[in-house]
Amino acid sequence: MTDQTIERKELFGHPVGLYILFFTELWERFSYYGMRALFTLFLVAETTSDNPGFGWTNREALELYGWYTMLVYVSSIPGGWVADKLLGQKKTVMWGGILLCIGHAVLALDSEPTFYIGCLFIILGVGGLKPNISSMVGGLYGQKDERRDLGFYIFYMGINIGGFLAPIACGILAEKYGWHFGFGLAAIGMFFGQVVYIWGQKYLEGVGDLISRKNEKDRAILDKPLTSIEKDRIKVLLLSFLLIILFWAAFEQAGGLMNLYAQQKTDRSFFGLFEVPASVFQSVNSFFIITLATVVGGFWYRWKKKGNEASSLFKIAIGLIIMAIGFGFMSAASVQFEETGSSAMYWLVLAYLFHTIGELCASPVSLSFITKLAPLKYASIIMGLYWAATGFGNKIAGLIGESAQSMGDFEIFTGIAIIWTLIGIIVILLLKPFKRLTHGAEDSTIMEGLEKETIVE
Repeated sequence: MTDQTIERKELFGHPVGLYILFFTELWERFSYYGMRALFTLFLVAETTSDNPGFGWTNREALELYGWYTMLVYVSSIPGGWVADKLLGQKKTVMWGGILLCIGHAVLALDSEPTFYIGCLFIILGVGGLKPNISSMVGGLYGQKDERRDLGFYIFYMGINIGGFLAPIACGILAEKYGWHFGFGLAAIGMFFGQVVYIWGQKYLEGVGDLISRKNEKDRAILDKPLTSIEKDRIKVLLLSFLLIILFWAAFEQAGGLMNLYAQQKTDRSFFGLFEVPASVFQSVNSFFIITLATVVGGFWYRWKKKGNEASSLFKIAIGLIIMAIGFGFMSAASVQFEETGSSAMYWLVLAYLFHTIGELCASPVSLSFITKLAPLKYASIIMGLYWAATGFGNKIAGLIGESAQSMGDFEIFTGIAIIWTLIGIIVILLLKPFKRLTHGAEDSTIMEGLEKETIVE
């Protein structure tokens, strides 16, 4: 249980522990996105090529990609349960990091059995680390601390710095020296993250400890039944999780269908000077997040100052719509491919631009939204459900990618653009009854403090 009376050393206006979690997550995401950028490309690489893979078909690769990325995030449910009931968040993150170090190291070995064993360890490791490290960020701040949301934005930047660097570094290494060298670099990244986390334990005192019935103060929290307000807030959280599933079902085409599209159907010649590796396009999203986060935060600040709607659910719905528009560019790319036999790189870049703006509207606020609404005794499990929703979205993304092999790219990209836009509009139309279920959880200066400070940063 977090002890808010602990005096925390600060750096740049935030607890030093935030930066420990920032760099731990940066390197964990470096390892994950480095592996993710190579995953489907490795599976479809011919066994007889200079850089051999498994020689699978696109459909087979996308099917495994869907199952794997789903399980990576769904494992957050048992990971949250272990944290809430057995070890606490801090120790569960530690063990999750150890499993990830093992998994990425095994994945780097050049054999089919070790590939599957490595994937299994990564699934278990992400389940332990991902939901609990996010909850620990919230635990660094008091309940009414206006810095909380900005802390999540800073934390989110760490995710995307890792996500930007990994596809470039791992992708180039894999293309030049072999797939398993790329996987090996991802393993080194995870090792760095674990070292940072172990070193920084002194700055995480009182954060993520086990809530135990042996402690009288903790027992009062555990035994207290949920109030009607808490039950309503759980309902609206579950609704937001449905939106998260839909968001990532479309967004995660990036690692599957769009990754293969970049390799097989895109003219990647850079002015005739060199060919851009397909895996490098996986860094475009993170690049845009790093460069546009302040712009998007500034927009929402000005939008709210004018008295406009700026609730988390509204932002998630807007994020769905903007992300869906990005698939319109992929529809245009598909038309160009049918006409000329290849499509230009700028279609992918434009699609990722709109996907990124949509993500910046929807994803960071979702994490903070959970820490505001979730009852304390279920904090890790509910955060685990959030990441599980991300996992189900990944699985649906794999199924959508598979269907493109028979239905066609244009039909899939256009369908996402239209259907997801309509879903976002429906949520906006039903916003008032949904907001009532939050019972004013966001009616404070917290959001305004976030947006104001985001502009300064």
